[in-house]
Order: sequence, then structure tokens, then C-alpha cells
Amino acid sequence: RGGWTWYTGAAGWMYRAGVEGILGIRKDGEFLTIAPRIPQAWPGFSATIRMGNTCYRVSVDNRDVSGSTVVRAVLDGVDAPVEDGALRVRIDGAEHALTISLPTLPA
Repeated sequence: RGGWTWYTGAAGWMYRAGVEGILGIRKDGEFLTIAPRIPQAWPGFSATIRMGNTCYRVSVDNRDVSGSTVVRAVLDGVDAPVEDGALRVRIDGAEHALTISLPTLPA
């Protein structure tokens, strides 16, 4: 009964855990919320997110090895507001480039 977990939907939940829990990417109504919680050892990641006609090309920079809490975001070349360590962007039918910087760990 428990030997076929990958056929019972567990793979879908693992995918969601990775995308939502680690990469911090989730759909919230008409918005996309990005709040990464990646391991400190990761230099960052990039992702292409498509929802309908909307496309976000996301690059997360973790070179200062904190792993979490967005401190700066640049959306289409302009600083984007960051609130509570996350970024919330509209699913608007356009293509966007998004660069996210994670903070430096205290010494």
C-alpha cells in the first residue's frame, strides 16, 4: 500500500514543496509572490514562470549566502517594492525580467 507513493500524488506534492517552499514561488490570486528560502550554499537560481500570457524570467542572487528574505528586487530595470522579505508582482499578460538579491549574513 505504501510502496507506490509516486503514483498517489506524492510527486506533485514534492514539486510544490520545492517550488513553493524552497524557491518561494507561488500564485496568489492575480499575483505572483516570490519569497525564496534556499540553502545558504546555493549561489542563487533562475526560473522562467509562465502563467497564461504572463512570463517572468527570474534570477535570484545569493552570492552573500543568506538564503532567505528578499532585500532588493529589480523589475524590468526599475526597483520594485519589497514587503516583509517578499516580492509581489501582478500576473498581467506581459513579459518581465526580475532580479532578486538576498541579504548579506551578519558577521
